[in-house]
Amino acid sequence: MNIDITNPIFHDEAKAQAHIEASRWDGEPFCEHCGSTNVTRMGGKTQAGMFQCNDCRDKFTIRTGTVMERSHVPLHKWLLATHILAASKKGMSAAQMGRMIGVSYKTAWFLCHRIREAMDGATDNGPLGGGSGVVEADETYVGGKAKNRAHRKPAKKKAVVALVEREGHVRSFHVANVNAKNVRALITTNVQRDAHLMTDESPIYTRLGKEYGAHYSVNHSAKQFTKHGGYGHSNTTENFFSIFKRGVIGTYHHMSEAHLGRYCKEFDFRYNTREMTDTERAAVAIKGMEGKRLTYRRTDKIAA
Repeated sequence: MNIDITNPIFHDEAKAQAHIEASRWDGEPFCEHCGSTNVTRMGGKTQAGMFQCNDCRDKFTIRTGTVMERSHVPLHKWLLATHILAASKKGMSAAQMGRMIGVSYKTAWFLCHRIREAMDGATDNGPLGGGSGVVEADETYVGGKAKNRAHRKPAKKKAVVALVEREGHVRSFHVANVNAKNVRALITTNVQRDAHLMTDESPIYTRLGKEYGAHYSVNHSAKQFTKHGGYGHSNTTENFFSIFKRGVIGTYHHMSEAHLGRYCKEFDFRYNTREMTDTERAAVAIKGMEGKRLTYRRTDKIAA
């Protein structure tokens, strides 16, 4: 983790405000309600950080229309939390995040989920595998092992399907049931039809592979891991899963099925920005906060 903790944006609320304004508005604030740039920065202790639109007369702040909306957590703590989560290769638990930025566990948990919401789609730029590119598809299962339980059975394992473009991006998804219908819907939505598809020998890919430019499969059960001179394999996907599972085992320990998809997007985001510095990666996450909302009622309802 490479974060300059002495940076004023992590301690000074005014500096944090200016930093987010520069990211979002680039020096020209606009109304989040009507889009007008005819706005006035309001002053006074009770209206610090508030703007008023001179056209629609509505008030707004830098938080309006972002995942930070209606949050009482100071902006400098939002920035620090975003930088920490973006820089932590295997994630950061809510308990540890709360200790580091000085908030309660409940606040840190919700804060982290909002940052994951910002990461969702922040690096997407169209379907994978365009121009006859190579896309690997595979699935894994997340959950405890029976041998690690002394008195009760572990929770049911949860499936994650990942699509990885070689030398490119990854997209992973929680799937309730790994079957041909569900997997086909994911792949046809996210992978170009001229792509070369790499999978294992699972029958769920057999018919689907005929819909793509080429389809290569390896027989893992027979200890076969590459074919065609090393071209046919799904080892890149296995590499992504190894990082993901290190996060599950070493950091989060347990991911509820209700929120597993959001954790997937967190690991997708860091993988897709692996060539960036920690600072650049955090900047992309901050930009991804725009135009999104995640209310506690929504996460609570999903968890229930």
